[in-house]
Amino acid sequence: MNAFPSSSKTTRRVYCGHSRFDALCSIMEPSDLTTRRNGRQRRVPGASTLSEHIGSMDRGETSSPEPETEEEADGLIRSSDTENRRRHRVQPGIRGELGNISLLLFLYVLQGIPLGLAGSIPLILQSKSVSYKDQAFFSFVFWPFSLKLFWAPLVDALYFSRFGRRKSWLVPTQYLLGLFMLYLSATVTSLLQSEEGPKVGTLTAVFFMLAFLAATQDIAVDGWALTMLSRENVGYASTCNSVGQTAGYFLGNVLFLALESAEFCNKYLRIVPKDTGIVTLPDFLFFWGVIFLVSTTLVAILKRENDHSRGRGNVPEETQGVTETYRLLFSIIKMPTVFTFCSLLLTAKIGFSAADAVTGLKLVEAGVPKEQLALLAVPMVPLQILLPVIISRYTAGPRPLDVFYKAFPFRLLIGLEYALLVWWTPHVKQEGGFPLYYYAIVLLSYALHQVALYSMYVACMAFHAKVSDPLIGGTYMTLLNTVTNLGGNWPSTVALWMVDPLTSKECQGAIGQSCSSSLEAGLCVKEGGVCVTTMDGYYVESVVCVVIGLLWWLWLGKRMRRLQEQSSSAWRCRVNQ
Repeated sequence: MNAFPSSSKTTRRVYCGHSRFDALCSIMEPSDLTTRRNGRQRRVPGASTLSEHIGSMDRGETSSPEPETEEEADGLIRSSDTENRRRHRVQPGIRGELGNISLLLFLYVLQGIPLGLAGSIPLILQSKSVSYKDQAFFSFVFWPFSLKLFWAPLVDALYFSRFGRRKSWLVPTQYLLGLFMLYLSATVTSLLQSEEGPKVGTLTAVFFMLAFLAATQDIAVDGWALTMLSRENVGYASTCNSVGQTAGYFLGNVLFLALESAEFCNKYLRIVPKDTGIVTLPDFLFFWGVIFLVSTTLVAILKRENDHSRGRGNVPEETQGVTETYRLLFSIIKMPTVFTFCSLLLTAKIGFSAADAVTGLKLVEAGVPKEQLALLAVPMVPLQILLPVIISRYTAGPRPLDVFYKAFPFRLLIGLEYALLVWWTPHVKQEGGFPLYYYAIVLLSYALHQVALYSMYVACMAFHAKVSDPLIGGTYMTLLNTVTNLGGNWPSTVALWMVDPLTSKECQGAIGQSCSSSLEAGLCVKEGGVCVTTMDGYYVESVVCVVIGLLWWLWLGKRMRRLQEQSSSAWRCRVNQ
């Protein structure tokens, strides 16, 4: 999956597919694809020419001189016929590789399970009234997929050749994932229901390791996909990634939250009501922990990595030194245009952080069932499939960031609309829950948010494809995608962290008491009072974020648009000149 070009003119396989929503890898498959936050891959508009150029260089396709004599021409024809017959014999076709495709799909499903579980924990914590500082601390769990570029070169370079380049990491990583899940199945109840409240620190540490291991497994599976499938079928790797990871996330998040909810199960799935859901978190963790251990053992024993010496037509791999890999990344980021662009990417999402990170938790705090919020993601799937196709028509030209710039203020306005939605939620709550029209409005708000989000996302990915140096395209785009993901992670963590300090509360019913800290709030309740929120920090934060975002759009947004006017040479890495 990774080999970087050296300083010579020889073109080598470049490093790709290592960011939280996996960078587009024009070399891995025939089509240019990128992956978004939840792991789904989308076609990058305007990048087919770049993909074809890199792909042809990677396969060693160079123009040959014309034959000078008839004998040479006959020799070339005979050689070509022989090569064509050989390729015809070794081409397995999709039917011949259903086993490998099924294995890849299963491995990506396994990868999505811990990610889905990690995404469900904040909603469970919110239902237990943890502080937003605790939520901010737990949000570090979602960082490993954005940072995996920094250890992915090690996964590519260090392995046991007898056991297999990819199995050397895949097998121990999945064993550890299974063991962590079994450990959690025995301890997660006590971690969530201790007398002092949920032990957020321990939960964060364990789920951070799960996310770290899942990110490492993703690196190994991405690389194995290139050699497990033949050259003719390697494009199916992206389909396995998209479908498998999405299915795994759905199982670990949406399906789990629905089956874990006693209210949902009693209303839709049971005849006789019970106090618990059909599935509990310990049971779910134990089941998938066993699945991880058993399936990993079977893969370790029964599945061998391909032997390229047998001429099966697979994509060859090359190994690049770890030091050279990091030197290449550093040389890219030192370039003035890239440094400026990365700085803009790291600050562009500040204006959306309150809406993106806090709104869902505030709705749960206001009484919206967490499983209902999770299920609202299901009707969004068709929209998420269609949006990139539609938006690509407008980002395929020479100025894709114009779409980014135009969608920016609309996404800011949706952030204000989210704040109004949170304010309105308690007023519409009824005895039996929330009316159907309320969920329709929430769904419409989410759909509008997705339109603005995807407009900016597709435009940004298209620009990445446009400016990436063809000789090191995978490395280049992975770096830009990593910075893009980090630009969304750190503002979300800060937004969660700042909700509590910006919130004002007063103690009513107990003279001389206050609610400025958890200790003082406890004294207020002990004296017979109650803490009442006079100013919710979420609303303050929403307004501040929108103001910051508006200033960014008016000042730095125009600067980002001007980057499109830079010549292609301004984006070329000097290592390859």
